[in-house]
Amino acid sequence: MTWGVQWTSSWGGRVAAAALAVGVLAVPSCARFDDSTTTPFTPQPTFDPGPGVGPLDPTTTTTTPSASSRPPGPCVDPDPAVVATCLDVTGGLVTMPDGNSALVTERRTGRILQVAPETEPVEVATIPVDGSGDGGLMDVTLSPTFAEDRLLYAYITTATDNRVVRIAAGDTPKDVLTGIPRGTSGNAGAIEFVSPTELAVLTGDAGNPSAANDPSSLSGKLLKLPLPAPGAAATPSVVLSGIGTAGDVCRDPNGALWVTDRTPLEDRLQRVGVDGSTGTGPAWTWPERPGVAGCAAAPDGIAISLTDAKAVAVLTTDPGTGAVTAAPVLAAEDRYGMLRGAASSPDGLLWVSTINKTGAEPGPNDDRVVRIQFPAGGGGFD
Repeated sequence: MTWGVQWTSSWGGRVAAAALAVGVLAVPSCARFDDSTTTPFTPQPTFDPGPGVGPLDPTTTTTTPSASSRPPGPCVDPDPAVVATCLDVTGGLVTMPDGNSALVTERRTGRILQVAPETEPVEVATIPVDGSGDGGLMDVTLSPTFAEDRLLYAYITTATDNRVVRIAAGDTPKDVLTGIPRGTSGNAGAIEFVSPTELAVLTGDAGNPSAANDPSSLSGKLLKLPLPAPGAAATPSVVLSGIGTAGDVCRDPNGALWVTDRTPLEDRLQRVGVDGSTGTGPAWTWPERPGVAGCAAAPDGIAISLTDAKAVAVLTTDPGTGAVTAAPVLAAEDRYGMLRGAASSPDGLLWVSTINKTGAEPGPNDDRVVRIQFPAGGGGFD
């Protein structure tokens, strides 16, 4: 297998990153930017560097008819909220800075696609991954200096481990953090920049819950990773331990991190303040285990994709303290099926993706990316 990345499309945009100061515990790791070709990204592949990633230009991009003029059918969804159809099982989701498009990963195929309303998806890159079990291309995020360096970061499963890689057009992926244990299950993970030089990495327990509380293991942790200089190594630090099946990590406008995960007893939402505080326990728990997954944060609320409950849970939070102030309400319930990714855009909209091909009865248009009004804490959406 050739472990490389193939690129297509147009670059542009900028992401702002807020700083997060946390008290942490260092653990052993293998984290570095290795500018030589590294295992398993061998042999050296060939590339089509393409024009890159950026705002989709309607004069050069294939468009689809508006919802009002589209008859329902395979890969044509009459719902105006549906942005993209007929995808493979999705993984991570991140919006572009202009708010008009997003990047979504296909977990099993390793494809990163740029999607936008009334526009055919554009394949940005393909990363060979091991998509067996629940592994694969789990998440993607933009570099904080995306406009200048045009870099993406991804959380992936390989044949030997889970890892974080840096992706540039026309180059092999470079290892950022390797050696995250993989298993037959529990390989989900997520990444989020907390400052221009630090990355938050959420790792699953790889099917071994005891490792999640083992300080020598990278399994089942929320890690803070300083990005190393090329050729240098960096040591991640533990922010949270005891993570079960990883859901997502997202940052609110105040700089706090929110983490979702699933354990055998309950699903959880946890908060890490800007000062590194984690409180006395989870911000919210779901004993009924609805399958918490992706999260997106607004100034006064958190939206969480629910896989098994087939809905978006919305929790109202206090803008000052971050405390959850009301029980969650459900939006988009039973409308789009099993949800996985979630991301907010600068215009206040919520993007979510589906994973109906993993076990639900997929419809002719699955899997999909959907864009809706960010639900209010009082329930529902416009």
